[in-house]
Amino acid sequence: MAADNGHTAKETIAIRRADGESRTLAASLPRLVLEARRIAANVIHGLHGRRRAGSGESFWQYRRFVSGEPAQNVDWRRSARDDHLYVREQEWEAAHTVWIWPDRSPSMAFASKQARESKLERTLIVAFALAELLVAGGERIGIPGLMAPTASRSVIDKMAQAMLHDDAERPSLPPSFIPSALAETVVLSDFWSPIAEIRTMLAGLSGSGAHGTLVQIVDPAEETFPYSGRVEFVEPEGFGVITAGRAESWAQDYTARLALHRDQIRAETNKLDWLFTTHATDRSAAELLLFLHAGMQVSKSGARTSTIKAGPAA
Repeated sequence: MAADNGHTAKETIAIRRADGESRTLAASLPRLVLEARRIAANVIHGLHGRRRAGSGESFWQYRRFVSGEPAQNVDWRRSARDDHLYVREQEWEAAHTVWIWPDRSPSMAFASKQARESKLERTLIVAFALAELLVAGGERIGIPGLMAPTASRSVIDKMAQAMLHDDAERPSLPPSFIPSALAETVVLSDFWSPIAEIRTMLAGLSGSGAHGTLVQIVDPAEETFPYSGRVEFVEPEGFGVITAGRAESWAQDYTARLALHRDQIRAETNKLDWLFTTHATDRSAAELLLFLHAGMQVSKSGARTSTIKAGPAA
């Protein structure tokens, strides 16, 4: 698929649509949810003795420099001892950072007739709305390899602009980086990547002890395989074309392989005490947003696995 200045016209349209729809979605949530988030954040602040930015902050750790971050953030003394650049991070910054990865690879552009929108649009809507909610609750939002953590009230604008000006390749999974042990990571993707790649990604993201959530965004047609007769399947990420003479005869094998792939992902996340859920694009975006928001509160309260056991469309 040809690209124009690093991103397709479809992606630009999806980002702009998601911008408007995510604002509406975030604004439509009950005020009690927002208030509960603020109260929880205040309690967490008190328990950990953290303060906002100021001269009395405690050093937490060094983290890897993120592309797009201001150069003045680099701790050159620490970076001189390694082949990588590092940023000196304070405790409150580490504890209030949520890394959100929206998969923008070519496969996310798929949308069947049963879907409300493409997987890409749904992913961006949820990512933007979640960021706005979390910033309202005192968190800092970053995109791995693309946008440094920010607590700006215009976080949606910053995320959208970072994507629109991104001329890099569109990988399915986030680039290798190590979030702080107190940070959260949310990966929104269709997760059609080989399980070995997903396992490697998880090992890197959880290496510091950080928690996270994987959300598999799928089209309803990818769930049910509603095809029959002669069908040509085109893989949008360079793996060619497959023609099925009687597509309906593939349904059983497809369903079995899909279940196996999800079981493998779930087994990996269970080992790490991470969450894994699936979400189809014919379901409500608000449903997924509420699930993610509630799951992150449970994670920070220390009762993660006993309270949230399954996603909204598992």
